[in-house]
Amino acid sequence: MKWYLYDWGGLNVWLFHVINDIHNGAIDTIMLAATAAASHQLFAWYLAVLCLSATSAIVKNSRNQTDTKALLWVSTITVFSVAYLVDGWLLGALKPLLDFPRPPLALPIETVHIVGAAEFHHSLPSGHSSFAMLIAASIWPLLVFNWQKYAASFFVVLVGISRISLGAHFPSDVLAGWLSSLVIVLGVRWGIEKIMRYKTLKE
Repeated sequence: MKWYLYDWGGLNVWLFHVINDIHNGAIDTIMLAATAAASHQLFAWYLAVLCLSATSAIVKNSRNQTDTKALLWVSTITVFSVAYLVDGWLLGALKPLLDFPRPPLALPIETVHIVGAAEFHHSLPSGHSSFAMLIAASIWPLLVFNWQKYAASFFVVLVGISRISLGAHFPSDVLAGWLSSLVIVLGVRWGIEKIMRYKTLKE
C-alpha cells in the first residue's frame, strides 16, 4: 500500500531528486525565505496582520456595507484561528505516530542536498506546506482580484517546493500537508457558516 500511496511507484523519490538537485546561491536564498515565511511560529504575526486589515477595511466602508464586510472579515479570522488549532493538533498527532523518515535518513546521504539544519524524522505530513495552505485557504474568500489568488497559490506552491529543495521533505509529504490543511479549513468554514446561519434563523 505504501508503495502506491506514498512512494507513487518510485515517482516520489524521482521527483524529489529532480527538485532537490537544482541549486545555486540565489535559489537557496529564495527557498530558505519561503520556508521561513511558512513557519508556524509566525501565526501571531499573520493573525495581527489580518486583524489590522479587517479594521482598516471595515472603517473604509460605508455604513450600509459595514455589517457584511465585518462579517466576512470576522469569519475569515475565526476560520484561520480555529483551523490553525485543529491543524496543529493533527500534525502533532500524525508526525510522531507515522514517523516517516525524511530524505537524509531514507536516502543515501550523499544523494541529498541539504540546505540549513538537517532533519531526519517525522516527515509526513509537511508542517510548513500545511501552514502555507492554511493561510491561503483561510483568506481565499477575501481575495477579490485574480492577481491576489495567483499570489496566494504561488506562495503555497513555492513553500512546498522549498521543503523539497532544502532536503527536508519528499513531494508526498508536501502533498499530504496541502490536502490535510485544505480539508481542515473547508471543514471549519462549513461549520462556522452553519452556526452563523443557525443563529440568523433564530433571530
